[in-house]
Amino acid sequence: MSHGQPNRLQEEIQNQEPIKYGDIFNVSGDLASETISPQAAAAMAAVESRVFGQQQRGSPAAAMQAAAVINEAAVINESSGQCLVGRHGLAEMAKDHVISVTQTTAEGRRVVTEEIDGQVLGRRVDPDFVPMNMGSAAIDGDPITIGEALEAAGLSVGDKPVDQNDADAISAAEIRATGEKCVKPGGVGASAQSAATLNSNVNRREEMTKLSDVLTDATDKLTADKAVTKEDADAVYDAEIHKNLSTQVTNNAEPGGVAASMATAAKLNQQT
Repeated sequence: MSHGQPNRLQEEIQNQEPIKYGDIFNVSGDLASETISPQAAAAMAAVESRVFGQQQRGSPAAAMQAAAVINEAAVINESSGQCLVGRHGLAEMAKDHVISVTQTTAEGRRVVTEEIDGQVLGRRVDPDFVPMNMGSAAIDGDPITIGEALEAAGLSVGDKPVDQNDADAISAAEIRATGEKCVKPGGVGASAQSAATLNSNVNRREEMTKLSDVLTDATDKLTADKAVTKEDADAVYDAEIHKNLSTQVTNNAEPGGVAASMATAAKLNQQT
C-alpha cells in the first residue's frame, strides 16, 4: 500500500452514508436523525470513564466511537459532489447533549443506564452489558484484515507520535495476526516499541516517530495476517488501555487509533 493512499478499510467506510444515532440505538425524534460526531463520542467516553474508572468495552461510547471513525472517513459523494461529513462537517454538526450515567439497584444487582438527552442508549446489569437495539449498515465485500486495520489507523491518526499505549496495541495486533506468543524482531510491533522508547526521550514533537511511520504498509510487515474478529479487537483494546502499574492510572483508547480501527473492522466484518 502506498503512503497516503486509502486502503480497503478506508474505501469501504468512505462509501457509507453517515451513521446516525437511529442507526445503532433505539432512539427517536431529532436525535435519531443526527449524525454521530467524534465530539459526542468523546463526551460519552469521558462520562463513562468518570463513572467506571475507565471506558467500558462494548458500551454506547465504544459504539459511538466506532461510528464516528466511519463518519470521519466519509468523503465526497460521487453522485452529488458534496462532502457527506468530513472532519469539518462533523465539527459543525456537533451539538451539545445532556449525557447521563445513572446507577440503581434491582433485585440485588447493579443496573447502570446510559442516556443522551433523556433517551436510553444502553443498560448494564452486572456482569452483562445490553446495548439497546444495536445495529448498523451492512458492508459487502471481503473481511478486513488486521494489517488493513493497522494501516487505516496510520491514515486516521498518522501524525500522532507513537507512545507506549500505541506500541502495546500494535504489538497485540501483530500477535493476534501471526498467532505467535510474542512480537518478532524487525516486525511492526517491534518497530512500534522502539519508536515509543525513542519518543519518550525526545522533547520536540517534530522529531518524534509518528504512527504513520510505523503503520504504513503494515500488511506487508506482518509475517501472517487474518480477518479481524471481535476477540482480536477486544485484545487490542485491552492492550491499549492497560493500567500503568506505577501510576495506577488506566488509559483511554485513542479516538481513531489502533483499538478504534480494530473495533471498526470487527464490526464491519460481522456484517459481511
